[in-house]
Amino acid sequence: MKTERKITKALTIAGSDTSGGAGMQADLKTFQELNVYGMTALTMIVAQNPNNNWSHDIYPVGLDAIEAQIDTALGGIGVDALKTGMLPSFEVIELTARKIRQYGAKNIVIDPVMVCKGTDEVVNPQAVQGLRDILVPLADIVAPNIYEAAQLSGMQHIQSVEDMKEAARRIHGLGAKNVLIKGGAKLGAEKAFDLFFDGGSFELLEIPLIKTTYTHGAGCTMAAAITAGLANGLGDFEAVRQAKKFVTTAIEHGFPLNRYVGAVNHAAHRLFEDRS
Repeated sequence: MKTERKITKALTIAGSDTSGGAGMQADLKTFQELNVYGMTALTMIVAQNPNNNWSHDIYPVGLDAIEAQIDTALGGIGVDALKTGMLPSFEVIELTARKIRQYGAKNIVIDPVMVCKGTDEVVNPQAVQGLRDILVPLADIVAPNIYEAAQLSGMQHIQSVEDMKEAARRIHGLGAKNVLIKGGAKLGAEKAFDLFFDGGSFELLEIPLIKTTYTHGAGCTMAAAITAGLANGLGDFEAVRQAKKFVTTAIEHGFPLNRYVGAVNHAAHRLFEDRS
């Protein structure tokens, strides 16, 4: 008799990137590549304007619609892991946290996306406070980039590995189980590195710096790959390590979308990895 393989499921509560490289599109592609059935709760639509230097136009989704989507996935189906992406207001953050608690969702990955790349939008201080006070304490893994880590930790700047460690300690102190600070290459190092902190020890995940500008969606992809790993039963650090490998291969084989931006290649791990 044929044994059916368990289908693991994950929900992303995030914005839609019309260009397909980031946001919930990147999440769904990553989930699919890592054998996870993906579901979405759309918080906003981001369209890029080809007639205005690829500027980002933002169209929020109403709270009632967001709540209905979350209820569909968590109440009507159930998930093995959940990630958040762009949550554009304090109200959306509060709703998301309330629904996580209501349904007892597990394996929570918080990617605290604060602004869209390419925008000059000022970060909403109420949203930052909502992340700090309401959502980060629910996280199994919170995965900010350097800029987001500075905002969450209350540090003015992060300019060194020691600053990253201090930010990780402060963010862990908000209640997150684990902290992953992404994007150490922004500090001007010759290696691309991320810093993982479990409250007791630090792990530095380093690779040689890949010199490319085709990185659109890398942060979303990393967080989604962590979520997929947790859904599939990996431990916290094992999920992070798998995600680092996945996103590295995706960046290595990134490609141009147009004259403005290039995206990571979500299929690269199966198309190219064995040939490299």
